[in-house]
Amino acid sequence: MSRLTHVTSGPYAPPAPARELTVVSADGARLHAEVHGPADAPPVVLAHGWTCSTAFWAAQIRELAADHRVIAYDQRGHGRSPASSACTTRALADDLEAVLAHTLAPGERAVIVGHSMGGMTVMAAAARPRFRAHAAAVLLCSTGSSRLVAEARVLPLRAGGPRSWLTARVLASRAPLGPVTPVARRILKYATMGPGSAPHMVEACARIVHACPRAVRHAWAHVLAQLDLDQGVRELDVPTEIVAGTADRLTPPVHARALAAALPHPLGLTELPGIGHMTPVEAPELVNGKIRALVAAYVTGAPEAAGADGPERIKEGS
Repeated sequence: MSRLTHVTSGPYAPPAPARELTVVSADGARLHAEVHGPADAPPVVLAHGWTCSTAFWAAQIRELAADHRVIAYDQRGHGRSPASSACTTRALADDLEAVLAHTLAPGERAVIVGHSMGGMTVMAAAARPRFRAHAAAVLLCSTGSSRLVAEARVLPLRAGGPRSWLTARVLASRAPLGPVTPVARRILKYATMGPGSAPHMVEACARIVHACPRAVRHAWAHVLAQLDLDQGVRELDVPTEIVAGTADRLTPPVHARALAAALPHPLGLTELPGIGHMTPVEAPELVNGKIRALVAAYVTGAPEAAGADGPERIKEGS
């Protein structure tokens, strides 16, 4: 579709899929999905975040598809999935279940990776039978389950009612983002990425985010502002690892620490100094390594590969 303006060369250019398909969700919503890699390889399912698309996972797909079957889909209204009037966490869960049912064989289990709203999608689906039948392990990147607006640090103001009020209105703004200009890149980098993010990373994220229709951005911002998936975290009864950036202004590490404390089977929390909200783009090698370890531990064997003996907290680079 013409609205897709992602980069076309380099490590963040989306690879061509082996197969494209349309998945129909419970309410009839149509979702664009892609399958990359060998058909008989261990599966990984990727759920992207607010204002993003399958293009967000280019660095993961490019590396993992050599020996994994990587399944990515566009959340409703994002990328090549048409917009829907149903913007709810229930719809997110329905969509993930539909993707799992459509792309995995009965009883086949996958590592499921969620970034930001994709992680919230996993929490929303945690108690669903189809999710539990297909989820071998989960990786949550830069996400939270509640109090998103109250904890966000996008605006340099003291925490409290005025900051929350302004943050909610900024995130839900209907204003068009316009073309990707130097000013637009600086704004996006400040709001969503770490200060050391390389220009090609910022460019890739800016093109993806600016491609999201403003009505879709506005509708889902309201859902995120009212989010309460704390019960979903407690019901996420599969081995789960967490990655967070210490410079994340949208979902600061307080969310990751709360998740680690509430999950039934936490494998560990890795906090990345200086990394922002876009962890799969800003730290692709680490995220890819986490996915590989989870697949080795919970899909193909060797539990010790993912540190399955219990939770731990790691600060990379400290």
